[in-house]
Amino acid sequence: MKLLVRLTHGSRPIIAEVVRDTGILINVDRARSDAHEGEEALVDVPDDSCKLVSDKMRSLGAEVSVLEEGIRHDRDECVDCGSCISVCPKEVFSFNEEFVLEVATRQCILCGRCILACPHQALSLNG
Repeated sequence: MKLLVRLTHGSRPIIAEVVRDTGILINVDRARSDAHEGEEALVDVPDDSCKLVSDKMRSLGAEVSVLEEGIRHDRDECVDCGSCISVCPKEVFSFNEEFVLEVATRQCILCGRCILACPHQALSLNG
C-alpha cells in the first residue's frame, strides 16, 4: 500500500526509525525536499502492515495519508493513444491484446508525467 508521508523541517530519519522499530521493510518510491514546504515521501509498505507503519510514523511527528490509487484514469476521455506509456517511469500503463489502455494504479509514484503527456486530459492525480 502507498503512504504519502509529510515531514517537518529538521525532522529525524523517521523512515529509518520505523524500519528499525517494526522490522517492516519500506520502499521509498519518490522523495522530495523543499525549503518552504518541508519533506515529502511516497513509500510502499506491505498491505498488512499499513496501519502499524502509519501509526508509528504519526507517533514520530509525520503526517501520513493512505493512497488507495495514485492515478485516476477517465476511460470515457481516453483515446488509447499510448502517450502515457512512453513517459511513465514505473510502467503503470500498458496495452492489452485489443490495444486498449490498462492502468496498474498501485505502481504509480505520482510523478505527473503522464498527465502532461495526455492529449485528452484523461489522467489526473489522486494524491
